[in-house]
Amino acid sequence: CKDCGDSFVCLSCTASELHIGHRFVDVKEAYKMMKDAIKKDAEELEIHISPVYDEYALDLMNQLANLDGEYEKVTTAISKQGEEWHKEIDYVVERIENEISNIKVKHREDLQKQLDEIKQLQSLMKQTLLTLREIQESTDVSSTIEYNSKITEFSKSPTRFLYSMPTFMPKPLSHVKIYSYFGEITPLRTTREEPAVSAKPENTLGGELLAKPELTKIIQTGYEELRSVACHNEERIWTTCGKTNDIKCFNIKGFLLDTIKSKSGKWPNDLTLDKEGNLLFSEGTRRTVTIIKNGETEELIRVQGWMPNTLCVTSSSDLLVSMYNNEKDQSKVVRYTGSTEKQTIQFDDEGKPLYSGNNGIKYITVNKNGDICVSDCKAGAVVIVDKAGNFRCKYTGYPSRTKISPFKPFGITADSQNRVLIVDRSNHCIHILDGNGDFLRFIDNCNLKDPLGLCVDIYDNLFVCEFYKGYIKRIKYC
Repeated sequence: CKDCGDSFVCLSCTASELHIGHRFVDVKEAYKMMKDAIKKDAEELEIHISPVYDEYALDLMNQLANLDGEYEKVTTAISKQGEEWHKEIDYVVERIENEISNIKVKHREDLQKQLDEIKQLQSLMKQTLLTLREIQESTDVSSTIEYNSKITEFSKSPTRFLYSMPTFMPKPLSHVKIYSYFGEITPLRTTREEPAVSAKPENTLGGELLAKPELTKIIQTGYEELRSVACHNEERIWTTCGKTNDIKCFNIKGFLLDTIKSKSGKWPNDLTLDKEGNLLFSEGTRRTVTIIKNGETEELIRVQGWMPNTLCVTSSSDLLVSMYNNEKDQSKVVRYTGSTEKQTIQFDDEGKPLYSGNNGIKYITVNKNGDICVSDCKAGAVVIVDKAGNFRCKYTGYPSRTKISPFKPFGITADSQNRVLIVDRSNHCIHILDGNGDFLRFIDNCNLKDPLGLCVDIYDNLFVCEFYKGYIKRIKYC
C-alpha cells in the first residue's frame, strides 16, 4: 500500500475499510523498482560521486606530503634574503669603516704637519738663544751692534687648529620599516569550494577585465547618504550612512541580518573588516576606532588632537587610519599594529604635506605591492606612497573625463590582481589603475549615480554605494 508508507498488505487487507481508496502496487513490481533504484544509486556512487571524494582525498594527501617542501621553499627564500641583507650590511659597515679610516689618516697627517712646523720653530728658537748668550759673553763690538731682534717674529703665537672628532650617528631602528623593506608574507588564503560532481566554482579569483562590466545585483539599504560598504563575501555586507548611527548588515538578497549602533549617537566615519571578518568602525566625535569581536565591543584606538576618518586593514593585519587634526588644516595616515602606533605618513622627502589639509573624507586602501593609496577629493588626486611612506606617484584622473568634469575621487579599493579601483563621483564612474598607478579603463556602463564608497570581496566582485539612493550595486568587472 503506497498510502500507508509502503506497508505490506494481503488480498484481504486490500478489501478492508482501512485501505478504501488507497493505491496498491504488486510486491514483485515494487521489488524490481527498488532493485533498479539501488543499482542506479550504486552506479552513481561508484562512477560519479566516489571518484570526486577520492580525487579530493588524494589532493589533500598530496598537499600534506608536499607541505614541508613548500614551506621550506618559503623559509629558504627568507634565509636567502637574510643572507643578501647581511652582505649589504657587511658592505655598508666596511664602507663606513673605510671612510673613518680615511678621515683618521687625514687627521694624523694634519697633526703631524703642525707638529713638524712647531718643532722647526723650536729649533730656530734654540739656535737664536745660543747666539744671544754668545753675544752676551762676548766683548766683540760689531756683533753686538749688528744684532737684530727676533722677538717680534717669535712672539706671534702659532696658529692652532681645533678638531671635532668624527662621530657615528646611528639611525634609529624601526622594525616596521625593516619589515616593509625586507619583504612580506602573504597570508594563507582559503576559498571555499563546495564538493560537486560536475560543477565549477561560480566565482574565480582574478582574471582579465571584462570588455563590458555587468550589473548583477542591486540591494536597497533604506539608507540616505550611503557612505561605506565592506564585505568578504555576499553572505554579510556591512554598510554605514551619513544620517544615523546605525551600522547595518545585509546579505546579497537584501535581507537585514544585523544592526549595530555607534556609541556617539552620530554616524560612523567609516568601517572595514579584518582578516577574520571582525567589524571595525571609526567615530570622529569620540576620536576612537572600535572593533566587534566574538560579539564583544572593544575600543581599539583612541587618539588626541586628531579625528580618525577612514580605515583599511593590510595583508599583514595592520590597521591604517586616515585622520585630520582639530584645526582641520592637516591630514595624515597612521599605521597601527593592534593598538600600538607604528608609522605616521604625512610629509614627502621635502617636508611638504602629502595630503590636502582639510577634513574632506579621504578613503584609503593598500594594493598587493603594499603601496598605500589615498583618494584626496579636495585635491582631486589619488596619492600613492610605498610601505615606508615614500612618495611614489599621484593620479589626477584621465584626460577624456577630466575635460567633462573635474576628477573627484572618493571610495577606493584594491583587488586580488593588484588593480586599484577609484570612485569618480563627479563623473559617475569608476577608474581602474594597475599596480604602478597607470590607468587601465573605466566602469561607466552600470548607470551609477553619485557613487561614493566601494569594496571588493574575495572573488573580486565589486560593491558600490550610491550616496543619495541608498543602493548597493554589485558589479562583475573581471
